[in-house]
Amino acid sequence: MARLFDRNMFIILLAIMIGIITITYFVADIVNQSKINTLTTAHVSEVEAIEKMNINFTNNFLESSVLLDTAREHRAFGNYHFDLASLFFNAALTERNTTMIQSYKNITIDNCTKAMPKYNISGLNFKMASSFFNNTKKYTEYSGYLKLLDLYINLTESGARLTMLRYNASEYLKYLTENLTVINGLAALDNVSDLMDLFNVTTDMYSNELDIYEECEEEIDEYDIEGFDPNRES
Repeated sequence: MARLFDRNMFIILLAIMIGIITITYFVADIVNQSKINTLTTAHVSEVEAIEKMNINFTNNFLESSVLLDTAREHRAFGNYHFDLASLFFNAALTERNTTMIQSYKNITIDNCTKAMPKYNISGLNFKMASSFFNNTKKYTEYSGYLKLLDLYINLTESGARLTMLRYNASEYLKYLTENLTVINGLAALDNVSDLMDLFNVTTDMYSNELDIYEECEEEIDEYDIEGFDPNRES
């Protein structure tokens, strides 16, 4: 009878131990699964945050580039009209035919008038592009990207200064042409020495700024050739 009791007690105790082990296993599994789910959720959130930053970076960079291209396009049109205006202005200065002088004057004034709004629009787009490139820096921590963005900011700021100088030069050239008269069959500029000085100074400033602008373009080209690697320190 005692042996039967001991045997039953042993079986009961064994069953209890197995139950405890089983419960402990399931509890541990649930805890581990919970930890895994927590880590997975955190990882997914981190990946989503990175993807969101990458998307924002790409979108802002593309918008900045579109504004830059628009600025360049309008600047090119402005340069076309300014170059024509300069060509016919110089032609008028050496022309002896009164009718031709007047024709050259009209062409010069017309092209100056067309150049000025092109430079104005270009300058506005250069400024907006600069602002967008600067804003794009919020969406990356890679030194390589930040360096490239700084190069584009330098380019757009220089471009804005270029268009302002050419706008002023176009305006001065227009005023000079309006004061162009014919004396003894020759084109002449009377009492406009100050205006001519302003035009020449602005032209020199433009040449200096153009060197800066082209240097910025070269730096960007060289940087792109090196490779657009976000992990590259610079």
